[in-house]
Amino acid sequence: MGTHVIKMPDIGEGIAEVELSQWHVKVGDLVVEDQVLADVMTDKAMVDIPSPVHGKVIALGGQPGEVMAVGSVLISIEVEGAGNLKESAAPASVKEPVAAKVETVVENKPAAAAPRPAAVCQGPMVAREADERPLASPAVRKHALDLGIQLRLVRGSGPAGRVLHEDLDAYLAQGQSNASAPVAAAYAQRNDEEQIQVIGMRRKIAQRMQDATQRAAHFSYVEEIDVTAIEELRAHLNEKHGASRGKLTLLPFLVRALVVALRDFPQINARYDDEAQVITRLGAVHVGVATQSDVGLMVPVVRHAEARSLWDSASEISRLANAARNGKASRDELSGSTITLTSLGALGGIVSTPVLNLPEVAIVGVNKIVERPMVVKGQVVIRKMMNLSSSFDHRVVDGMDAALFIQAIRGLLEQPATLFVE
Repeated sequence: MGTHVIKMPDIGEGIAEVELSQWHVKVGDLVVEDQVLADVMTDKAMVDIPSPVHGKVIALGGQPGEVMAVGSVLISIEVEGAGNLKESAAPASVKEPVAAKVETVVENKPAAAAPRPAAVCQGPMVAREADERPLASPAVRKHALDLGIQLRLVRGSGPAGRVLHEDLDAYLAQGQSNASAPVAAAYAQRNDEEQIQVIGMRRKIAQRMQDATQRAAHFSYVEEIDVTAIEELRAHLNEKHGASRGKLTLLPFLVRALVVALRDFPQINARYDDEAQVITRLGAVHVGVATQSDVGLMVPVVRHAEARSLWDSASEISRLANAARNGKASRDELSGSTITLTSLGALGGIVSTPVLNLPEVAIVGVNKIVERPMVVKGQVVIRKMMNLSSSFDHRVVDGMDAALFIQAIRGLLEQPATLFVE
């Protein structure tokens, strides 16, 4: 028999080390070719490391959370046959379109047949203890709550058994009833504790947020906007063109408002290199759209928003959001933004204080739309109102400029025809 020693791949861009985020196998497991063995984390994205061979795992080279050098031993797999010591390249299945080279070394051992593992199909339902908290993102937890599903009854297909949106769909398709859980369990005393290691994407998010709050001089500005007219326009366009061009959300209108407003505020569409003490103002508007995924917050980038129509922006936002949620967004799609738009939709609350996405100097936060009585021309009328809660880097952006910028966005959204007047 032989041993394939798989080394930590060179992900590219001069990266010398990466973080081992998660193992999908353990010593003694039988694996097949192209089966994902581990997730590793670069500065910008998560990458899958697949197996180039069939065999049995005999050694793991590191622990989750460990930072490993490129070229260090990642995993050893016992395989059938024998061969001379050599190096070869195996294709890598990655969560981004990057060819991650997996280096393997084959060693000779006395031959013995190694069985291939059989595929195992598991159903969506799983029994957990009443006090066991399954892994799931906040979006999945809300979705389960809306559907009346108890997460502890759903088998998770994600990393470490994390429950995904498709697991909820599979559970519903099986026709399982949440009545199978004892009602009394909801009132049982709980004394459990859970410790979660901060690694992988969560560690990167934590580092970036901490870095942003320590380095930038944040200040926030909140303004309410009457979105009644823009919502009426959106409904009209969806009714007329939705079937042929796709439905519009509010986001492409906000992207358009950013593009138009930034023409008069170039200092806000900028990046600040605080080490070199250089501000770079950009003509291109690359809008980062903060997106919640099962592995954490990601910011895919709508490039050249200034050259896109409403439907073009809507299509690109949808494509990027799906790629981010499914772990398929590339490094290029997750970098290069000049200003960020963040929205929690119906969960947006009344006011928020978004954290800057360095090295950008502005982030525009969208709060939820609510109907409120407002006084218009001396009459009390019901209007759809929404707050923008935005943050700026006071080292670069003056308070007056920030206020005028948000007021410009307000004027564009309240008089939506002005979004398209050149």
